[in-house]
Amino acid sequence: MSEFAAWARALEGAAHGIVLDLSIGERAPFLGMNEFLIGYARVSTNEQDLTAQRNALENLGVRSNLIYTDHGLTGTNRARPGLREALAACRNGDTLVVAKLDRLARSLRDAKDIIDELTVKGVKLSIGGSVHDPTDPVGRLLFNVLAMVAEFESDLIRARTREGMQVAKAKGHLRGKQPKLSTAQQRHLMEVHLAGTHSTAELAELFNVARSTVYRTVQRQSVEH
Repeated sequence: MSEFAAWARALEGAAHGIVLDLSIGERAPFLGMNEFLIGYARVSTNEQDLTAQRNALENLGVRSNLIYTDHGLTGTNRARPGLREALAACRNGDTLVVAKLDRLARSLRDAKDIIDELTVKGVKLSIGGSVHDPTDPVGRLLFNVLAMVAEFESDLIRARTREGMQVAKAKGHLRGKQPKLSTAQQRHLMEVHLAGTHSTAELAELFNVARSTVYRTVQRQSVEH
């Protein structure tokens, strides 16, 4: 297989989350006595689970005690304690292992910073089992191309989210936070307040709202009138 064909397969695989065994990479579930596989896994929200990524990393030969994780942090956020620990654990000859590239970085700048650090340390990068040497020009080029794909996917997701919110808002499904009291209720509350017959606590109980809502309503009505 030509290097160009390998790149094309890698791009297609990155776009669809497919792990490919490239001719320009090599599978290395086992390293030398003084070389280790260091795993890293990440999920963007607290509701997501890391089990699938952990299992994938262990299947690639990473020991469970060498897997570092970040929970509830996006790939564009560089302040990731788990990532810093994983990079700090890497030594010359080791391999940093991720299940997919987007678990490591979601922007080209972030990916470049990480690959530069790995290059200085003499650490290889394994993406789903395909090992790339950042000190090799071809491996570095392929990694940069895959990083561009990851950033492009991230931009697409953000664009689709914004588009979906705009459509929902146009249809009236996304209205934002609604006031606790209707306009008529706010006027009524103000009238009772001005009459001086009820305290703030009594007004809150009467209209079934918090005291802070009463204060805000009175302040807003006073400004408007």
